[in-house]
Amino acid sequence: MSEAWRWLLVTCLLGMVSSAAHNSNPFAGQQSPLDPCYDDNSAARRCIPEFINAAFGKEVQVSNTCGRPPSRSCSVVEREEKPTVRTCQICDAADPRRAHPASYLTDLNSLHNVTCWQSENLHTSPNNVTLTLSLGKKFEITYVSLQFCSPRPESLGIFKSMDYGKSWTPYQFYSSQCRRMYNRPNKAVITKQNEQEALCTDGHTDLHPISGGLIAFSTLDGRPSGKDFDSSPVLQDWVTVTDIRVIFSRPQLAGAGREDDSGASPSTMPAYFYAVGDFQVGGRCKCNGHASRCLKDKEGKLVCDCKHNTEGPECDRCKPFHYDRPWQRATMREANECLPCNCNLHARRCRFNMELYKLSGRKSGGVCMNCRHNTAGRHCHYCKEGFYRDLARPITHRRACKACDCHPVGAAGKTCNQTTGQCPCKDGVTGITCNRCAKGYQQSRSPVAPCIKIPVVNPTAVVSSTEEPADCESYCKPVKGNLKINMKKYCKKDYAVQVNVLDMETVGDWAKFSVNIVAVYKSRGEPLKRGDHFLWIHMKDLACKCPKIQMSKRFLVMGTNESGAERTGLLADKNSLVIQWRDVWTRRLRKFQRKEKKGKCSKA
Repeated sequence: MSEAWRWLLVTCLLGMVSSAAHNSNPFAGQQSPLDPCYDDNSAARRCIPEFINAAFGKEVQVSNTCGRPPSRSCSVVEREEKPTVRTCQICDAADPRRAHPASYLTDLNSLHNVTCWQSENLHTSPNNVTLTLSLGKKFEITYVSLQFCSPRPESLGIFKSMDYGKSWTPYQFYSSQCRRMYNRPNKAVITKQNEQEALCTDGHTDLHPISGGLIAFSTLDGRPSGKDFDSSPVLQDWVTVTDIRVIFSRPQLAGAGREDDSGASPSTMPAYFYAVGDFQVGGRCKCNGHASRCLKDKEGKLVCDCKHNTEGPECDRCKPFHYDRPWQRATMREANECLPCNCNLHARRCRFNMELYKLSGRKSGGVCMNCRHNTAGRHCHYCKEGFYRDLARPITHRRACKACDCHPVGAAGKTCNQTTGQCPCKDGVTGITCNRCAKGYQQSRSPVAPCIKIPVVNPTAVVSSTEEPADCESYCKPVKGNLKINMKKYCKKDYAVQVNVLDMETVGDWAKFSVNIVAVYKSRGEPLKRGDHFLWIHMKDLACKCPKIQMSKRFLVMGTNESGAERTGLLADKNSLVIQWRDVWTRRLRKFQRKEKKGKCSKA
């Protein structure tokens, strides 16, 4: 491309660069000695790839090309001080010196090396000729230009695709007969309501020279929102392109001709071919302000070198775990970098919630997923049920939450206080894990009420209510301190059993103990069986601790069968033997059993 062409294109036709509009130009670049996407303080800022001719070196698909078979074509060249000159040439695809392939559309052109693609002669093919250029990626383009080697077509249309050629949208039309050719008015007014509407103009027919002229379409020229491009999704969408298609529909009727046998004047003959020396698409790789360059990936596809915690071919989404606020395009005022979710190092995934984002004043919308290390909550910021905070460690520590370990029987639930770790205890139970009975309570075997109140008995009142009032010492004297077992005592008792004391309730003047008989060593009268039974002790005896009995412990009980009809079960009194069980007694009692069977109790 010649320097004159570059100057003409940039300064005369596009008019996109000016000092007044520099800050509002969406294609303006930045300079930085380091990464253009960050300032000197490492703060994120908008960054964009360099402005390029995106068509350079790209393959263009054309509907036809001259040279197969070889053909001869003529055209008129207009000169300033000399009459027009009619020139003719041969197009032969087999001869590199006379070929005009599609690759000449996007190669390097200069005044010293003018290369032109040329269509077939139009008298042997339809007037419609199509050029299709694929950019291989989304670009935000500023202009589409065509430098002609033939007279400019009388009618042509420029179309764009945003989905790699699956669908096409009109971009711009040129024709002296807009209504008839494209059903559009000539020189329509662009407003904010129709900024994405393709216009039709006949201005190209007035340009000189007709032959070898230029047609350039500016995507933003005359669009009202172009001054505030960052705030116009409509225009951002309008300039986004993956493919460009140009359709030549009608040749220029004047100023060109060909030789034939009709004898017609060459000046009145239409141009019977289209020829283009340079096909340019000016723009930037679309990266939404989050990358300063585009690179080829492993598959050879062009992708943005994304920054600001973004990813995707156009940096059009946030990287995983950076969903604390919604993805947005970067602007000159705000980089809109994607922010990581705050999960206190306990989660690897998160999602965005718009409602939470709005409630936070548009500051934070990230929600952590699958919190680890026994944490829970939107930010994994508290301990899950069954765990409490270890205040000696920060919440980010993997062991910041400790297990409650609430006792399965003593606790009323598995959830403890998040700060202290105190478990909810049942009545009469205490301890941080509810693992012991409180003062004034004793253990029972009931899972519903594991600790029951110790009965409060006034020994003086109990003894005084009997027929023979006496103090406990004189009352219990006959058996006090006699805690040994022997054959003689065994023979005198009606029963001898090992029991486990479970629970107690008062019935009038009697204490009714629920016991579980673990072993039966003697049972005179009605046979006793292992299992749950009742043991009755008069409150007078219990108050003076003769016998002395405790909950949740095992005892050897040896007594007589004197319970009445209203008290079914075993009876123990001050004359009974109630001693806390010792495992070494098992052999001795079995020995007493054998002796009794041999009749030795009658001799005792």
